[in-house]
Amino acid sequence: MKILTPVLLLFLSCFSSYAQDKAQTTPSDSLMITIFMKHHQDKNIDELREIRNNNGFLENFPPPSAKVVNWYVLMGIGQVITLKIPASELRTLNMAVEKSVWGAFSTEFYPTYDLYPHIKEAKENLKASQNE
Repeated sequence: MKILTPVLLLFLSCFSSYAQDKAQTTPSDSLMITIFMKHHQDKNIDELREIRNNNGFLENFPPPSAKVVNWYVLMGIGQVITLKIPASELRTLNMAVEKSVWGAFSTEFYPTYDLYPHIKEAKENLKASQNE
């Protein structure tokens, strides 16, 4: 399962641009970060929901400064959320996770970037060179 995590991360990161609302604007110093929230599998869905409710999950996560790029469920693993957040708000994001997510999930954080525009450009350049 440890090998699958980086593969899933790469897969989801590459396709995050499809789910991204292009109208959203973020400061130029913004970060994109992917959070793996792995369910504690010794608890059922009702127990997990109760923990999240007691922690104020819906009220506190994500923080207002974060813009959701995508939010997926990986069956058998948990949830994967990619956010854009101003660099100055990284601590706020960390605190929101610690206060509202811990107990129901274990978490992993990955700096993320959108590779698709570069792949698209490379494909267009390749196509143009083949047509010459």
